[in-house]
Amino acid sequence: MSTILTHIAIADGKIKRSSLEVLSHCKQLADQGGHSVEAVVVDANASSFVEGIQKYGASKVYVVEDPIFKNHMNTPLLKALVKVMESSNPSVFAFASTEGTKDILGALAANQNAAVLPDVSSFELIDGGVKAKRPVMAAKIISNTQAKGDTVLVSVRSGSYDLAENETSAEVVNVDFSMDDSELKATLKEIISASGDTIDLNEAESIVAAGRGVKDEEGQKLISELAEVLNAGIGASRALTEAGVYDPSLQIGQTGKVVSPQLYIAIGISGAIQHVAGMANSKVIVAINKDPDAPIFEIADYGIVGDLYKVLPPFIEELKKIKS
Repeated sequence: MSTILTHIAIADGKIKRSSLEVLSHCKQLADQGGHSVEAVVVDANASSFVEGIQKYGASKVYVVEDPIFKNHMNTPLLKALVKVMESSNPSVFAFASTEGTKDILGALAANQNAAVLPDVSSFELIDGGVKAKRPVMAAKIISNTQAKGDTVLVSVRSGSYDLAENETSAEVVNVDFSMDDSELKATLKEIISASGDTIDLNEAESIVAAGRGVKDEEGQKLISELAEVLNAGIGASRALTEAGVYDPSLQIGQTGKVVSPQLYIAIGISGAIQHVAGMANSKVIVAINKDPDAPIFEIADYGIVGDLYKVLPPFIEELKKIKS
């Protein structure tokens, strides 16, 4: 019986939903193949997240807790994960494809002489390794790829799998860890958050995205109002971030963030391939555009052809009625 280990990422004092999606899938794979599924959480308050992790089926939870993990830093995180891997000896180590994961995945693979499949949209176990589907060329092509080895590291895009609670009584292993600031070659002085990015787009259940059609303050106000009603994150196309209308941190697309919310509402967005690469994996896509031939309608589940300035006000009012 082999072990599948899942890394549970923490951000802003919460478990990242994308990590629990990966753990849910790993539990399913473990049940199908007679394997064990374990999890590791590394944080300044790691022990407080154990109960939330147990709900998703891990038979063992490694807890690495130290004040040095208050903020993400590569060196201590790598040291902690290596230590856990020595105890767990996983055949597969699965991660959510977060920015933090992208920082350390290659270094961890090199340290452990492991194979690695980054940023996949799905994966399954095969004899001696992992087979996965990976979006490439701005998601225009899905590459079927595989990796074999004693250990395979894999990172999975947000939204690739649904959450599936499967509560177990997990064994909790507290891992001894210590690292002094003097051991760090690089230190973190300050984290500057972009203004307006109040909801993490990578974790948002719903996203309202503005495109070139949102051309003035009235349009921005409608976007904000709709997002508030839906408790959604606000995203933007490259055209609007380059024009300074929205902060660059809100850009969605090939050169921005890749998101996979349950609901994605594209407003005044034509649907160029560069933008679609960042949101095509959304569960439900709603497009509002006055051009009936806009490419966004080709991937939308629901489409409204019309001027957003005329469509959004009654749309917002109906949503308010539904929620009241």
